[in-house]
Amino acid sequence: MTTEPPPGSGRQPPDDDPFKKHTPPGGPGAPGTGSPYDTPGGPYDGGPHDGGRPGGPYGPGSADPLAGMPPLADSGRRTLARVIDMLLVGVVVWLLTWPFGVSEYNVDGDRINVGNSFGQSVIAAVLYIGYDTFMTVRSGQTLGKKWLGMRVADLGNGANPSVQTALIRAAVLWLPFAFCCACVWTAISGGWSFFDRPYKQGLHDKAAKTVVVSSR
Repeated sequence: MTTEPPPGSGRQPPDDDPFKKHTPPGGPGAPGTGSPYDTPGGPYDGGPHDGGRPGGPYGPGSADPLAGMPPLADSGRRTLARVIDMLLVGVVVWLLTWPFGVSEYNVDGDRINVGNSFGQSVIAAVLYIGYDTFMTVRSGQTLGKKWLGMRVADLGNGANPSVQTALIRAAVLWLPFAFCCACVWTAISGGWSFFDRPYKQGLHDKAAKTVVVSSR
């Protein structure tokens, strides 16, 4: 048997992604969408959240990409989730490199073994990017995000990011972290969400056109 609707029935098969936004009958601005972003008095109806501008930050009559999505996740929780993910993957990196004597700094007299440091950086970059990409494509959530109740969503349709989108996002976040300026880059890229408006995006979100929303 097939679950496909019969030809001419007008019915569409259900979407596999339960988080993807769906346009309600009557269009994006129709009543009854249940979203705080498309109801009178909501944060994008010219209220205090966007400086009182009519029609939201996109101008009068402009479409709001956040319509139909849950509220944006708090930047503080996002930071904590990232720390959790850094620790989890960091333990795996250490376990993989420790038996081979690969460490970030291996001092022998007046020499520092740069090869070992670079080797660990490569392993860290591969694991961080692979972990973030796989988890984001699968459910929109790394373990840190899952435990703290948030997920990554495509800004255009609210769905879990595609492989390409998730890979871009992970690479922008973790490549600089693994090879140089780890703490500085994490603070800049992730900390950007504390000040960004209206989407609370980190620099990696901007590169991939994603947002982080609450999942509970």
